[in-house]
Amino acid sequence: MANIKSAKKRAITNEKSRIRNKSVKTNLKTVEKNFLSAVEQNDAEKAKEAYKIASAKFDIAASKGVIHKKVADRKKSRLAKKAAALSE
Repeated sequence: MANIKSAKKRAITNEKSRIRNKSVKTNLKTVEKNFLSAVEQNDAEKAKEAYKIASAKFDIAASKGVIHKKVADRKKSRLAKKAAALSE
């Protein structure tokens, strides 16, 4: 454990952030999985709704710094590509 007061506080803050970030990342995986399951079922309407939700969640996570902005953009792009292929 750290000896300096600021280092102790930093360790506590980092742990809180880690738990919060873990929750957000788990939620991102869930919304991505929901979208992919809609695509597998060839349900274009459900996939469109799931894409909207996933896109918003990825943007929020990127703005909060949980994931990198380019990671969010890449994932959204891949999901959009699958949604477009479904609607053809």
